[in-house]
Amino acid sequence: MGGLIAIQGIKGSFHHQVAQEYFGNEIEVDECLSFDKLIDSLMSGKSNQAVMAIENSIAGPIIPNYALIDQNNLHIIGEHYLDIHQNLMALKGQKIKDIQEVHSHPMALLQCMEFLKKYPKIKLVEDKDTAETARRIQKKQLLGIAAIASKTAAEMYDLEILAPEIQTINNNMTRFVIIKKENSFVSKDEINRASIKFELDHKRGSLAAVLNVMSDCKLNLTKI
Repeated sequence: MGGLIAIQGIKGSFHHQVAQEYFGNEIEVDECLSFDKLIDSLMSGKSNQAVMAIENSIAGPIIPNYALIDQNNLHIIGEHYLDIHQNLMALKGQKIKDIQEVHSHPMALLQCMEFLKKYPKIKLVEDKDTAETARRIQKKQLLGIAAIASKTAAEMYDLEILAPEIQTINNNMTRFVIIKKENSFVSKDEINRASIKFELDHKRGSLAAVLNVMSDCKLNLTKI
């Protein structure tokens, strides 16, 4: 497989981890600090495929990402599930009592809210990416600032984990999709799931009619 893989975030992020698990460790990635920039990378041809988080077992569906896929007529050609383990990290020598602010991606903060409620004096600051926050703390030697990110990010950017596994629910699963501008032919034997978008008339029974067709075709509906 050739071409760059666009990811949201930088190396050490969960998107990077998914890209490596799905495509292999030798891939080259285009690091994008927002999902809009990820889409720009794909649409401009800079990257060939992209990895995008689409839903989380704690936070639920990421509706704006569904909209980005729809608005840009992108194709989902694969998926990957990752069990997310969130960790609180800071410069070595820091303790939780030294922390004044915790910076991370909004989804990461949301996934760890029960832990963070134990420290009401700590200010929560939303940021663009979990791993980028960890890198910035190390690069700028930010005392009193902690990040929530992966164990890989802590190792990559030489930070100390102050509290491991701080996600609210242990089974913190995120579904990622692999997207492309153009659909790829996949043999019938390899297809085991499809995503379908359809619009209905605003009248009684319109949804039931579609569901009946799916039932007649012996399709198992997993999400609507």
